[in-house]
Amino acid sequence: MSRAFRLSAVLLAVALLAAPGLALAKAGAGASMGSRGGMTYSAPPSTSVAPGGGQSFGRTLTPQAPSPGYGSTAPGYAPRPMFGGGGFGSGLLGGLIGAGIGGMLFGHGFFGGGLGFGGMFGLLLQIVLVVFAVRWLLRRFMGGGQAMFAGGGLGGLGGMGAPMGGGVSSGPAPGAARPGFPPLPIATADYQEFEQNLKNIQAAWSAQDINALRQLATPEMVSYFAEQLSQQVSRGVRNVVSDVRLDRGDLAEAWRETGRDYATVAMQFSMLDATYDQAGRVVDGSATERTTTTELWTFLRAPGGRWLLSAIQQAR
Repeated sequence: MSRAFRLSAVLLAVALLAAPGLALAKAGAGASMGSRGGMTYSAPPSTSVAPGGGQSFGRTLTPQAPSPGYGSTAPGYAPRPMFGGGGFGSGLLGGLIGAGIGGMLFGHGFFGGGLGFGGMFGLLLQIVLVVFAVRWLLRRFMGGGQAMFAGGGLGGLGGMGAPMGGGVSSGPAPGAARPGFPPLPIATADYQEFEQNLKNIQAAWSAQDINALRQLATPEMVSYFAEQLSQQVSRGVRNVVSDVRLDRGDLAEAWRETGRDYATVAMQFSMLDATYDQAGRVVDGSATERTTTTELWTFLRAPGGRWLLSAIQQAR
C-alpha cells in the first residue's frame, strides 16, 4: 500500500507539471524561438496586451551577445538546453530531481534512506519540492472573440487597421524604433496580413504541411516547426488548432535594418487546441473548450514583399 501510494503521488506530481502545457501544443509548442534581427537580444517593449514584454529566446540562430534588456551581460551568450551543457550546477540539480523521483517510487524518499523525510507530511513536501524545482528549471532554461487590436479592429471589425500600438503602455511609439534603426510605419493592410498569417500558420501546422509553412515563415522558423511536427509523428499523435480568433493585439515596435522591414506584434488569441492519437481520440487539450494565449510574433519582409514569421516569444 505504501509503495502504491507513493506511485500515485508521483503520478499526481507529473500531472501537475504537465497541466500548464495542455494549451501549448499550437504552432511553436509554447516555446520562444526565432530571430528579430538586430533586436534579437533586446526585450520587446511592454504593451497593453503583453505588459510584461516577451521572454528571451530559448532557440535562435542569431550569433550575437545579448543586450541588458534580458538581464544577461555575458558575451557570446547562447541559450542552453534545460540540462545539457548547463555546467555542474544545472546538471547536479537535474540529477538530484531524477534520483529523487526514483527514490520516491522505490520507497526510499526523495533524498534517500538516511535523508528522507518521514510520514505523509514528508511525502507531500517532497512532491511540492519536485514540482517547484522542475517548474523553476523550465522557466530558467526554456526561456510552455472579436479579432480586434487595441486602438482599432482587425479583419474589418471596428475599423480594422487602426494603429496596433494604440494600447502600448511603454516603449517606442507605434511605428517607432530604437536608436540606430529607422522607424517603420505600419499600415492597415499590414495589420490585416499579421492576423491572416496567424490563422494560416496555425492551419498549416494542423495539416502538418511543411510546404505551406515555407510560404509563411523564415527558413529558421520552418526548421523549428518541422522538428516539432516530426516529434508528433514519432509519438503517433497530431495536434489540430482550429477556429483561431484574434482577441486583442498591440504593435510593440517596427523598424528597418539591412534592407529588411521588421514588426513585433503582441497578440492575444483563442482557439480550439486538441491533440489526437492515431485512433482519433483526444489525448491532450480539448476539441470543444477554447483556450487563450498571449504571444509576441515578429514578422519580416523585403521592402514591398510579403510578411513572413521570423520569431515567436511567449509573453512574460
